[in-house]
Amino acid sequence: MTVWLNGEQADTRGAQTVAELAEKYALHPRTILIEHNGIALHQREWVERPIADQDRLEFIRVVAGG
Repeated sequence: MTVWLNGEQADTRGAQTVAELAEKYALHPRTILIEHNGIALHQREWVERPIADQDRLEFIRVVAGG
């Protein structure tokens, strides 16, 4: 299945949910925000949010500093 990830086509690598896709890309849940088809998701929603062909996802790194 192919999705749009940060504006580019990407293979889901067999992932069926947003959480599985983040895991496949080795992204630590506490360091990113995920937007799925224009909706920002709480981390607790990732495991139950299925992904489908041609979905649009944005992985946004959260950085803290002063």
